[in-house]
Amino acid sequence: MELKRLGHVAICVPDIAAAASFYQSLGMNLVWQDSDWAYLKAGNDGLALLSPAYEQAGPHFGFVFDDRAAIDQAYAELSQQDIKLTEIHEHRDGTASFYGRDPFGNWFEYLYEPSEPDTPAVKAAELVASS
Repeated sequence: MELKRLGHVAICVPDIAAAASFYQSLGMNLVWQDSDWAYLKAGNDGLALLSPAYEQAGPHFGFVFDDRAAIDQAYAELSQQDIKLTEIHEHRDGTASFYGRDPFGNWFEYLYEPSEPDTPAVKAAELVASS
């Protein structure tokens, strides 16, 4: 199993909109914003902002894969070790991931991110079309 890169860090913030605005003022690009989380990028690196009420994950760091089959293979390999894992989750933006916990209690994410990710405009159009 080969990791492509460390792709993002996720932190908790009490105000998603204010935090997103702050990080945009530092030069990051807003990719996605919802009421309980936002995702910003600087080049290929990401920052996820999570509200304290966000239920899918807490603070973590994410390793990126550009091959969807690699996520399944990594999951199968890690499942054979004594590592706490969540199930693989397919995301609405075409990515897929699962979370694990290291021996020290820190959460990590293995994330499949296509080489050509959808743009925010495409994502918004898909959400409107599926409504």
